[in-house]
Amino acid sequence: MPKFRIAPIAVATLLAGFTTLSSAEDYAPPGGFVKGSERPWSYTPLNPQVSTPAVKAKAWVRQPLDAFVLARLEAQGISPSPEADRRAFIRRATLDAWGLLPTPEEVNAFVADKSPKAHEKLVDRLLASPRYGERQARRWLDVSRYADSDGYNTDGTRPNVWRYRDYVVDSFNADKPFDRFVKEQIAGDELWPDRKEALIATGFLRNLPDEINARDLNLKKQEVANDLTDTVSSVFLGTTLGCAQCHDHKTEKITQQEYYQFQAFLVNASWKDDVSPLSGKAKADHDAQLARWEAATKDIREQREALLKPTIDKLETDRLSGFVPATRESITKPASERNAYDRWIYHRNLWTMQGRTRNAENQLKTKDKDSYAKYQALGEQLKKFDHLKPKDPGAISTMVELGPDAPPTRVLFKGIYDRPLQEVQPGLPALWTDDTALKIEPTGTSSGRRTALANWLVSPDNGLTARVFVNRQWSQFFGRGIVDTLADFGKTGSKPTHPELLDKLAADFVKQGWSVKTLHKQILLSSTYRQASQARDVKQDPENKLLWAFPRQRLEAEQLRDSLLAASGLLEEKRGGPAVYPPIPPNFDIGGQRNRWQTSEDPRDHHRRSLYVFVLRNSPYPLLETFDWANPQSPHFRRDVTTTAPQALALVNSDLVLGWSQALAGRVIREAGGNEGAQIDRVYEILFARKPDAKEKEKLVAFLNAQEALQAGQAASVKKQHLPEGWGVDPKLARQIDGFYKAAYQRAPDRYERQALLAHLDSQAAKRKTTAVGESPDDGGGTVATAAATSPVKGPSKARAAAFVDLVHTLVNTNEFTYRF
Repeated sequence: MPKFRIAPIAVATLLAGFTTLSSAEDYAPPGGFVKGSERPWSYTPLNPQVSTPAVKAKAWVRQPLDAFVLARLEAQGISPSPEADRRAFIRRATLDAWGLLPTPEEVNAFVADKSPKAHEKLVDRLLASPRYGERQARRWLDVSRYADSDGYNTDGTRPNVWRYRDYVVDSFNADKPFDRFVKEQIAGDELWPDRKEALIATGFLRNLPDEINARDLNLKKQEVANDLTDTVSSVFLGTTLGCAQCHDHKTEKITQQEYYQFQAFLVNASWKDDVSPLSGKAKADHDAQLARWEAATKDIREQREALLKPTIDKLETDRLSGFVPATRESITKPASERNAYDRWIYHRNLWTMQGRTRNAENQLKTKDKDSYAKYQALGEQLKKFDHLKPKDPGAISTMVELGPDAPPTRVLFKGIYDRPLQEVQPGLPALWTDDTALKIEPTGTSSGRRTALANWLVSPDNGLTARVFVNRQWSQFFGRGIVDTLADFGKTGSKPTHPELLDKLAADFVKQGWSVKTLHKQILLSSTYRQASQARDVKQDPENKLLWAFPRQRLEAEQLRDSLLAASGLLEEKRGGPAVYPPIPPNFDIGGQRNRWQTSEDPRDHHRRSLYVFVLRNSPYPLLETFDWANPQSPHFRRDVTTTAPQALALVNSDLVLGWSQALAGRVIREAGGNEGAQIDRVYEILFARKPDAKEKEKLVAFLNAQEALQAGQAASVKKQHLPEGWGVDPKLARQIDGFYKAAYQRAPDRYERQALLAHLDSQAAKRKTTAVGESPDDGGGTVATAAATSPVKGPSKARAAAFVDLVHTLVNTNEFTYRF
């Protein structure tokens, strides 16, 4: 007998037909929180008077937080672990604060600092570096679902969104108070409409995945409202509010009506992607120059527009007919008749029209060649005026509101967007506060609703925001939160291991001006953080939830790539600006969009920090994705840690990683000189912040001997040996090149300039040799120059040099490199 399956939408329609909830009067939500009832701990205001517990081992307590941790350990009869040695500590702290390895010089300076404030000086240096903001920004971008593209089918590029990324970096580096940080991202356009920084900050809301080709903009409006509601509640309030979209929350005391009341704060939010980043005199000068260009080109541009107009009109008619009737109704209304809902739909329609000129040009090219030829000729004339046109300053993507009156918000039957029930006004769930109705003050251009919400999020009446953020910070240092479910502080979430500690940290965080750096300094200087990570058999707490040792953690994807680049000496520390496109392996398809990935022309951009790599929402950069990169489709609160074969293969077989290993080998040889023992010591210091012991060194030399024999045996059949970067270059010539650059440019050349000059010298020498001998030289697989750049230089054989690259490549594949301890 054949089986039939009913499509999910058909099931919803069928159920809707049997419902009796057809009017506002029929809706009576059960299960809401009753005022006067006892609230769960997480929803109560912060208690600034949390007392520090008494402990026996008082000398172990360096920070107040240590007493809370130690009290739980002592109650279970567990002793803390010994303090980590200084080399392990600086490697751990630098990776946590910067996302990078410390240099051997930084390690040795810290080890040699015998002052009682050595750790504090180290932490202050880490927090003061601009690298700190880059590392902390990556963590915030995870929860803000940041990407440089839209997602969905077209996954179109968002050319301006990088400004939000840079805003986050700058905010953490400046230690912007977190309450201000929250307000700017939720309502910066309402609170500080004249401040560019505040407009950029609302990119937090703009980061949602989106589909430019949606046919039903009424449905799209509801999808946007749902996304903003769910994101704000999970990121700032640690609440799975989205569970109440279709019905009363099954576990929390939150009703479906309260879900839509909370959503009402956000329903008037739309966005603009064309706000000028210029202001003051710079904007006035730009506008004046643009006006001159427009006046000079007016006739040409009008002729071009006239040629395109019939095609654009046809495309517009076709596009409009593709919308559902309700969407067409809002779009075609005269401006004077549009209400707040219509304005949102109309404004959204303008965004969907992006690229219409490009589409019209393509249509004209294929269907009217004569007109297209005229259009091109006019374009050539237009180019003659380029000298008058000001440089495009780019634009800001920001959230806006389209008027002081907001569209109505209605409870939706089963969450179905076209099954509205009764209208509701902005309000907070009773579970969170007794004052559910906030004071809202509209402005001339905005409803003021998001301002009211932003102010409440960081108000003394709301303890959730501080608890949730502090808990997330704790998790980023220790691998798990005090509440392990970082986005769920409700009944279905994990019970806190140290609730009093979380309240103490959160209350102090607020009292100390919402300073993230102060919070991080407290954690980094604590005895809890300074513990060694050696495994122990602790039966009372086998999972180390009580923190009797520092938890070992694998490096995150960005830490791994950036640390490899830093170790190899390749890391380009240029900060900010549009995203870059490093090379991807030739066998990677990048989600069927390889043509979208145009590798950056400047080779320096290939080695910038992972923070600046273009985030193609549907197809992340392959190496980072392999190591559990944060999926930007939704807020990502904790990095997954998987162990898969592709991870090992990516490090072992990747040409990129091999190239970085060659660069690292070259760096080691330059810095350690020709002594092989010193070279082995140096590579350990760079990667592991320590020197190898005698047994390790014995094994490494044995490895080199075996690999040298293997390389020598394969030399005849290998087309190109993998040699350390710079191998075979005459040191005298290298010094001459450095001297030339210092004399000509008052600086040393970078590696790309040095390689280019060596290659040029080599090319010239090869030409002379070909002319003299009648044949081309063969470098035998050397990585740099052969004739002019290379001369008989004493040192290891090619086989030994290639074996050293193999050794380095093996070490970057070890757990000691890929974990922080």
